[in-house]
Amino acid sequence: MDLSMKTVLFAFGLTLFAGLSTGIGSALAFYTKQTNKKFLSGALGFSAGVMIYVSLVEIFVKARASLESVYGATKGYWITTIAFFGGILVIALIDKFVPSGENPHHLREVNEMNKKNEESELLRMGLFSALAIAIHNFPEGLATFASAIQDPTLGISIAVAVAIHNIPEGIAVSVPIYFATGDRKKAFLYSFASGLSEPLGAMLGYFLLMRFFTESMFGIVFAGVAGIMVYISLDELLPTAEKYGHHHTAIYGLIAGMAVMAVSLLMFA
Repeated sequence: MDLSMKTVLFAFGLTLFAGLSTGIGSALAFYTKQTNKKFLSGALGFSAGVMIYVSLVEIFVKARASLESVYGATKGYWITTIAFFGGILVIALIDKFVPSGENPHHLREVNEMNKKNEESELLRMGLFSALAIAIHNFPEGLATFASAIQDPTLGISIAVAVAIHNIPEGIAVSVPIYFATGDRKKAFLYSFASGLSEPLGAMLGYFLLMRFFTESMFGIVFAGVAGIMVYISLDELLPTAEKYGHHHTAIYGLIAGMAVMAVSLLMFA
């Protein structure tokens, strides 16, 4: 498969959009009096539905087809499955080495953060959250980029899903820094910068694909991407949606995300 510069720039642009949506979370935290938890819960569930459905129904299937064309049906299926769980292992290891207190998967309520009195503790919380989110966003950038390279329509869907789930991460970074320093600009910049690791992940994907791009490499990377996205959905998006206190809203959002993704794949089949 040839990678034209137009395709590469489009994929990189989608990844940049998804990563920098952490800035939207900052804006919501600063300029709205109260976070609409019900909406956020549904949006996170929707994002999880998109990611789970597209990973298992579309990405895994295409990865398997690529690998089976190279290695045959049995061996190709085995390699696809191993790569899928390899992607899960990679993101699980990243989770393991991020301290749980600063892990963005354990997002704090905005109101809870407002009650903190120790400025140094708040600043530390915000800075470590920014670092942790940057680490987590790196493989997400690779996932978005690789998907957009393979199928622009698929890339758009995944970029939107990733962007939605980056919004509460932006809140997690900006609010404690703001209450520690009183500086909205600094809080926004740290939050914004934490999303830059997604385009960095895209750059890694570009050099990886350009240098080693084969049908086999594509299948392995794509299967790994599917595993990463399923893990993020189950470990991050759904628990965070639940934390905002609207179980059924999160589930309805999940089903809606799957349905929208299914219809879009049918329309562009």
